[in-house]
Amino acid sequence: MKVQTHGALNPELCGRPLELAPGRAVVEMEASVAMAADERGLVHGGFLFGLADHAAMLAVNHPNVVLASADVRFMKAVLVGDTLRAEAFLKGEERLSRTVEVVIRRGQEPVLSGTFSCRVPERHVLEP
Repeated sequence: MKVQTHGALNPELCGRPLELAPGRAVVEMEASVAMAADERGLVHGGFLFGLADHAAMLAVNHPNVVLASADVRFMKAVLVGDTLRAEAFLKGEERLSRTVEVVIRRGQEPVLSGTFSCRVPERHVLEP
């Protein structure tokens, strides 16, 4: 299956796709020093959110997909050097809306889970 959306994302900041199937995506990322929020190596949650969002977009895999809202839970701290894997599954589909469940794990341990509400407009959001 070919990636149809968000192809310009930097894989070092938002992860690289490992698996892609209809309604499913797996994206992996190593937390880098550039993601540190403090001198102890705590990774800023925005990078985790970016990884989860990337996986959600790929689970929908439509050229026009955008995020409408998200409900996420940060469950464990992430440190520089951690390898993270986001798994996303399409859970619901309506005319222009998709609901995607995402879990990010460090090994077997969940560090973030969430529900992403996506929109699939008829044309790109930047088109008039």
